[in-house]
Amino acid sequence: MLRGKDAILIAGPTASGKSPLAVELASLVGGVVVNADSMQVYGGLRIVTARPNPVEEARAPHRLYGHIAPESPYSVGAWLREATQAVEEIRAEGRVPIFCGGTGLYFRALLGGLDAMPAIPAEVRGRMRAIFAAEGADALHARLSSLDKEGASRLSPGDSQRVLRALEVVEATGKPISAFQSGKGQALLDAEKTLKVVLTPERAVLRERIAARFDIMLEEGAVEEVAAFRVAYPAALGGTARKAIGVEELGRYLDGLGTLAEARQRAVDRTRQYAKRQETWFRHQFDGNWLRVSGRDSLFAQLTEFGTSKLTNG
Repeated sequence: MLRGKDAILIAGPTASGKSPLAVELASLVGGVVVNADSMQVYGGLRIVTARPNPVEEARAPHRLYGHIAPESPYSVGAWLREATQAVEEIRAEGRVPIFCGGTGLYFRALLGGLDAMPAIPAEVRGRMRAIFAAEGADALHARLSSLDKEGASRLSPGDSQRVLRALEVVEATGKPISAFQSGKGQALLDAEKTLKVVLTPERAVLRERIAARFDIMLEEGAVEEVAAFRVAYPAALGGTARKAIGVEELGRYLDGLGTLAEARQRAVDRTRQYAKRQETWFRHQFDGNWLRVSGRDSLFAQLTEFGTSKLTNG
């Protein structure tokens, strides 16, 4: 076990180097890398979602990557239930869970900041999704407004996933979703026994990494992956998985709407904007108990500075 720690969290913006660091730590402490990224749960998009590559997966066990069908609904609550089972199994094996990703709500859920949402009957979920499919986002938002005007006012019609979730809750319980949002859920991990790390590379460095990484994605077959995805999962093109950066941009190129260079630039720009939002979220949501480091060397330097390494087994 870690000295005084029994879990590790590695958060950070996209392209900040989380996956290689998680794999290295896993090899040092006997850990299992657990996905904490909302896009990397989906199958069919290994390249464009930057899931760990086969070399990284061979160096350490990985959990909760690419296991959800792209057309299937998924939520932070569903992820937390799977993460809970994963932690139980990992610890039963005498190993250390190492959560790695860029989805802030997943980390909040691990530490008890996720609200305990009510279970939604399958009939209600199916009926609401049928309305969405038949009538569209505006009709869905209007229905929510008639049942929960205050909740609807905080959401744009285009935020269909959150509108759908709020509507499911009020349809199932008769109460607005705000009634369940206390921010005092049950923690899966003990914060005092968890090493919490957030990667904060310099903005200029991150921008260059993002561009270089997308070029590597193209070399590895991102265009072909998106083409195959569109054929294999047509239903997913209306769901959450389609929001993975690269799907829309490369899809436009495949449809003859611009050059590959233009698609590449749009994807890079969008990724940089996304990384900026992630950085802002981590800065405001993660307290001083998180180690803020620029990268691998910075982390190990801080651990050494604190005295005996927190990564020592025993």
